[in-house]
Amino acid sequence: MRRGVGRAWPRAAAIVRRAVARALEALRAGAVEVSAVLAADAEVRALNRDYRGRDRPTNVLAFPLLSPRRRPARPVAPGAIVHCGDIVIALPTVVREAAAQGKTRDHHLAHLAVHATLHLLGYDHDRPGAARRMEKLEVKILKNMSISNPYRVVLPLEPQVR
Repeated sequence: MRRGVGRAWPRAAAIVRRAVARALEALRAGAVEVSAVLAADAEVRALNRDYRGRDRPTNVLAFPLLSPRRRPARPVAPGAIVHCGDIVIALPTVVREAAAQGKTRDHHLAHLAVHATLHLLGYDHDRPGAARRMEKLEVKILKNMSISNPYRVVLPLEPQVR
């Protein structure tokens, strides 16, 4: 965590660690590691601008270090741990989004950590088929964490008119 960003949410780092570990286990990723940073909105906006050319805030960024086929770009010694990339999560954005979507912030944070981990391992949602595969995998991993489907839209009940 950077500069006390997580002070108001002390469990945030543990939630991210658990979610990343569950995603890596589900994909049988082997001996890999991920670094995660819990950051302020301004930091994530600057990274989004500098690395993606999008000068706007976002909830999570993933910076993969593996090739698109989920293999290290260089040969790795047997038994070595491979760093597959970095995740940066804007905690204030996560809190706002969770409230707006009627989700717990813990569950929303776990979902974003799983989502970003899948990006690090080569998954993407740039095409409809790829998006369906990625979402299905996210839902499965989250279900194993007792977190409901984050893509299910729950519409408010309409008042009954008599």
